[in-house]
Amino acid sequence: MRNFTPEQHIFRQSYREFLERDIQPHMPKWREDGVVDRAAFQKAGELGFLMLWPEEKYGGMGETDFRYEQIIIEEAARAGCLEFFATLHSRLVGPYLQHFGNEEQRQRFLPKAVSGESILAIAMTEPDAGSDLPGMRTTLLPEGNHFILNGSKTYISNGLNADVIVVAARSNPDNPRQMTLCLVERGMEGFSRGEKLKKMGLKAQDTAELFFDQVKIPAENILGEVGKGYVYLKKGLAEERLISACMSASNARKAFDITREFVMNRKAFGRTVADFQHTQFTMANLDAELDMLQAYIDHCVVLLNNDQLDEVSGAKIKLMATEIEWRVMDAGVQLHGGAGYMEEYEICRLFTDARVNRIYAGTSEIMKLIIGRHIFSPAYESPIW
Repeated sequence: MRNFTPEQHIFRQSYREFLERDIQPHMPKWREDGVVDRAAFQKAGELGFLMLWPEEKYGGMGETDFRYEQIIIEEAARAGCLEFFATLHSRLVGPYLQHFGNEEQRQRFLPKAVSGESILAIAMTEPDAGSDLPGMRTTLLPEGNHFILNGSKTYISNGLNADVIVVAARSNPDNPRQMTLCLVERGMEGFSRGEKLKKMGLKAQDTAELFFDQVKIPAENILGEVGKGYVYLKKGLAEERLISACMSASNARKAFDITREFVMNRKAFGRTVADFQHTQFTMANLDAELDMLQAYIDHCVVLLNNDQLDEVSGAKIKLMATEIEWRVMDAGVQLHGGAGYMEEYEICRLFTDARVNRIYAGTSEIMKLIIGRHIFSPAYESPIW
């Protein structure tokens, strides 16, 4: 039994109805356009679904329990609407303003973010610096009473829609780990965006390149302390990886259900595909893995709510969720047979959408490095004995 409150069950039903009414019908067109309409964020904000955690003085509900965001992610997967990247806006980027911004910045940016009038993004990745943050080349250097931002970012989610972007840049040319975060706003001189990037999957989720040519950043747009950006980014990674795990697990369960329905109806050699022992054994293994994965995710949500989710736990859950998701997707396509390769079948889209999950928020290889370093560190203790 999962530990949701009666209020959260009511919230789930309300959010499900919102997706079915205001988001799901538009997804085919948004996939064709390559971008979710801004009105989707505004509608979510209008109904109080976009950012729940900000205090009432910023327009929010002051609801910090991550289980609400977990519900949002699960319902988006159920409805086939994960490309509506509301969680990126609400729980990945927004908290940077809360945790590291000052009161003036929170007053200036949070109310419009809560309402959906202003869409948020974060820009870390560069052509030569993905998981290797110290390898970034974008610079943010002081000049008089302001700063000058130069460089570029790529693969930025919400890159076209974003009105406010948290940008990470090197602030000491001699120390690659000394970074600073700044807030770049739509319309700033010298800030431009490339064309919408064409991706393998997640077609409706807009992804773009960002370019900064002598962008003048006022001191009031510096987020937190100068030089502390690397520390700030690392603090947010555990939650980011839990979010990724929630998405992957929910998406995998969606693919499992689609595959189950298909094999129960598809006939081969005079019986359904579900009647074959191979199908039953394959689905049995996946069902057991998904149940165990969900239990660990729910455990990590409790840790996060108690401010106890650490880097290693975040890496473990992200690694396992995305790897299990991929096995479910691959088996789903295989059990669909030739139909699984056809775009008219939902499993085909889910398969291509899922491929990136073992890459962003830290690749599976990076997750293994984090876990491995912990295993062989002096601080390691068996979690059982």
